[in-house]
Amino acid sequence: MNRVCEILGTEYPIIQGAMARIADGDLAAAVSAGGGLGIIAAGGADGDWLRGQIKTVREKTDKPFGVNIMLLAPNVEELIDVVCEEKVPIVTTGAGNPGKYIPKLNEAGIKVIPVVASVALAKRVERAGAHAVVAEGTEAGGHIGEATTMALTPQVADAVDIPVITAGGVADGRGVAAAFMLGGEGVQVGTRFLVAHECNVAQAYKDMIIKAKDSSTVATGRSTGHPVRVIKNKLAKKILDLEKENADQAMIDELCTGTLGRAVVDGDVDMGSVMSGQIAGLVTKEQSAKEIIEELFKEAEEIYENRSGICRSGRAV
Repeated sequence: MNRVCEILGTEYPIIQGAMARIADGDLAAAVSAGGGLGIIAAGGADGDWLRGQIKTVREKTDKPFGVNIMLLAPNVEELIDVVCEEKVPIVTTGAGNPGKYIPKLNEAGIKVIPVVASVALAKRVERAGAHAVVAEGTEAGGHIGEATTMALTPQVADAVDIPVITAGGVADGRGVAAAFMLGGEGVQVGTRFLVAHECNVAQAYKDMIIKAKDSSTVATGRSTGHPVRVIKNKLAKKILDLEKENADQAMIDELCTGTLGRAVVDGDVDMGSVMSGQIAGLVTKEQSAKEIIEELFKEAEEIYENRSGICRSGRAV
């Protein structure tokens, strides 16, 4: 038990990443039942869909769970109302500063954990009443910032008093152990849960993750200021080519429209957006969510037991 477990009400200090169009009630329930905090990703969804997914989680487990709300969503107010009415235990946020919504969420008994990509935002949300922050490095899949996990986590941990949860590049026990060494008190994991048995993403998507190597991902959109990390495929190449040609943003947006659903639902891994973290090369098998969580922390415990010495001049002491 640590501060993150106390805030989340979980057995392990781990949050499942909020993967749009992927993180539904089935996956969230499995992660929560397995000892972590499952998250329903509300990005791109309406209030009725979200209520249905919340119901699914509660039918499958009595463990705590959360909802992620993208603050740039056009229906953000509707989603905020839904989580308050449904008394969701935890809300994570992305794509902005949730400061204006934190008082309302806290009044409803909801703990707020924003995802941040900078020290400045971490400090702002702490002042606004956040219970913890997720420091997400550029190694993560999907929409990303610039700072790496190794650089971001310790700087955020030094800047705030609330717990820091490390995200980006965590897929095994070594990543968990590293997160704690950097000042994190928990981890957020996305890519590893993509291949969970309970994840409803298309099998072709899962196969792409399992086949991935260390060099399989690329960040598109850096030239436009909206970088997204994905598995390299025909779509990613087309986007990068358009960026090199300084194509109009509207042309790129048109090409990208609907591509996440194309990959997630239809299994089109050529012209669909296969979002994934850089750590995909370490993901080699499908497991249940519970098995993933237990393996992560068993490996981390073994690392602490076996590598307790400090290395000096190439020798452990």
